[in-house]
Amino acid sequence: MQIIATGSSSFDLANKLSEPLTGRALSFILYPFSIREISSASSFADASGNLENILIRGTYPEIYGKAKDSAETFLNSLAGSYLYKDILIYEKFKNPHQLLELLQLTALQIGNEVSYTEIGQKLGLNRITVRNYIDVLEKCFVLFKLHSLSRNKRNEISKSVKIYFYDLGIRNTLIQSFAPLNLRNDAGAIWENFCILERKKLNQIKMRNVNQYFYRTYSGEEVDYIEEYDGKFDGYEFKFGRETSKSPKNFLEAYQNSSVKTINKDNWADFLL
Repeated sequence: MQIIATGSSSFDLANKLSEPLTGRALSFILYPFSIREISSASSFADASGNLENILIRGTYPEIYGKAKDSAETFLNSLAGSYLYKDILIYEKFKNPHQLLELLQLTALQIGNEVSYTEIGQKLGLNRITVRNYIDVLEKCFVLFKLHSLSRNKRNEISKSVKIYFYDLGIRNTLIQSFAPLNLRNDAGAIWENFCILERKKLNQIKMRNVNQYFYRTYSGEEVDYIEEYDGKFDGYEFKFGRETSKSPKNFLEAYQNSSVKTINKDNWADFLL
């Protein structure tokens, strides 16, 4: 007998299974629509023409293709019923306002390094509690972490983390910002989240297992996103406009068989499709 079990709370499902299913079960992550799926179902022109809407309202199946007002109403409902109620009930968090404030703080910091200590000070929590909250949110597929690449190089920042959202519509709902991209000061961060998230989806579709990092030195040199695969380090810089990025000399010298490309509006399809 084959059983397919689906649910929004995989964390809950996993903890309530009565016996281990090692060797008898396969797990699949069902992401919101990917840009590749959208292009395949309609056309690349359709996906490209709808890119700004995707960056602002995300790609949840119930959202994609809906009118602006309907999409934003549904996003507010989804955030209220899932992000807060289900997670709060399951984990028995004592203060729902702290969880909301934590999500809002992380939503404002996508693309930047996150300090658990700094967030804790703003919320009146210790760093261990903040880390545990973020771990639960990651297990519930609300957000995901990207760790820094450091192979014991003296000038490289280690043990740092960036946080991104599995859906940009949810992220923008948390901060109640649905303004057009040309009026926003976070367009670059949104573009970075989008590219890393869609690359994550594409790697799963292709069953391509890679190690994922970002890179930064104390002198300020950085690479937004790195994939380590078959001994290679492929780095990517994300630019929302059509500009290119400066070559990261230290990274290229420190890691043999490495490269860095800029992903912008002209070439994103090559990277994500």
